[in-house]
Amino acid sequence: MSVVKVSAKGQIVIPKDIREKLGIKPDTNIFLHVVEDHAEITPISDSTVKAMKGMMKGGKSMATALIAERKRDNKTDGKPRF
Repeated sequence: MSVVKVSAKGQIVIPKDIREKLGIKPDTNIFLHVVEDHAEITPISDSTVKAMKGMMKGGKSMATALIAERKRDNKTDGKPRF
């Protein structure tokens, strides 16, 4: 178990033995989340990041769909809602 100090900027240094055990190297993406009363870190592999890249692309954007719906509503009752 290691104790680390948080810097004035909110940064911490992950001790070398922990980085080696988890395979954390420079530029590794880390998932940091709160579980009840503590935080957990999980390294995210490059293959996971690459697999997720672009998964939200495609289809109509929600903003575009809502604007189109609003324009249709305005035409039907004649009252601008913007």
